[in-house]
Amino acid sequence: MSIKPVLLAAGLLFSAGSGFAQDDLVNSLKNNQSTDSKNSFVFTPVINAEATSVKNQKSSGTCWSYSTNSFLESEMIRAGKKPVDLADIFTARNAYIEKGINYVRMHGALTLGDGGACHDVINMFALYGALPQEVYSGRDYGTAANKSDDMNKLTKAILEEAVKAPNGKLDPNWKKKYIATIDSCLGAVPENFTYEGKNYTPKTFAKEVVGINPTDYVELSSFTTAPYYTKAVLMVPDNWSYDQVYNVQMDDITKVIDNALKKGFTVAWATDVSEKGFSWKNGVAFVPEKDFDSMSKEEKATMFNGPKAEKEITTELRQEAFDNYQTTDDHGMQITGIAKDQNGKEYYIVKNSWGVTNDYKGYLYVTKNFVKYKTTAFLLNKKGLPSDIRKKLSL
Repeated sequence: MSIKPVLLAAGLLFSAGSGFAQDDLVNSLKNNQSTDSKNSFVFTPVINAEATSVKNQKSSGTCWSYSTNSFLESEMIRAGKKPVDLADIFTARNAYIEKGINYVRMHGALTLGDGGACHDVINMFALYGALPQEVYSGRDYGTAANKSDDMNKLTKAILEEAVKAPNGKLDPNWKKKYIATIDSCLGAVPENFTYEGKNYTPKTFAKEVVGINPTDYVELSSFTTAPYYTKAVLMVPDNWSYDQVYNVQMDDITKVIDNALKKGFTVAWATDVSEKGFSWKNGVAFVPEKDFDSMSKEEKATMFNGPKAEKEITTELRQEAFDNYQTTDDHGMQITGIAKDQNGKEYYIVKNSWGVTNDYKGYLYVTKNFVKYKTTAFLLNKKGLPSDIRKKLSL
């Protein structure tokens, strides 16, 4: 059985956003591995953009923050700056606040929890600035790793009470209570701090040290439900801000990513990993030519032992998977390069945020077919777009 119906029934998809959902997602993939995978592949890097060290989000359900902040760190490197280990939970903290405000405005008709999207990092950077990890760990509740379940229960109760408006109008102090509760769990944000001998605020640190311009970035996806080369709302539960993305054709996904990588840019990538063809342990993801239920026992056991034939991906197949909940927005990672296997087939080099315990020390090799099929959205610097795509998007 596919993992998705199980996760849907339990309400444990990434869009549910709890730390438990993150743990459950990782655990659901533990059997997706073969015994001799690393010795069966020979990967040769073709393009390999520089990135910062691999992080471990552990029980935090904020992969979107880890992956897109990692993307911003690579943007600093590309611009000739000394990269900073950015505080992922500072970004998440600010998204919690804005999400809570939207939740009340929408009378409770909004997804809560840890889930988010690539654009949230850019939006929160523009609104709140940035902090280095050494200044804001987001672990004031006393655990060694980020884990937000208890906080989410407390904050949800505050939001639900506000939405009920028991006295016929909103409690004027609900927002103060909500933010205070978040900060009691994650830590209060310093108004000023010292970094490498100089004093900053989050805003001045973002401007002077990180130095990116939020307007330089675009987010894209590909769906048949909206006109191509126009903007449309990204229809996933974790798009709590109802941001719009540029809708491009399916083949444009890899065309854009290839062009960006060749120009030295990396890509923040939102995708679906709860697939039988995704092996975290072996660090390989592809779209098997055969459906899993049609495979023999031997074929299942050796799925990741060397290159395999893949299913042809069509626009119709991609859209059908999305419409049937077989493609969901359950994880975010960073695409940092391109490699070839021993047969000359190209894969994307992908940096994850689950530590360095897999065969490639935190990285994966993902086929272009998988990216075409399972991408829910991706974000990059506008300069990474091919000129013809930029023209079609009027950028």
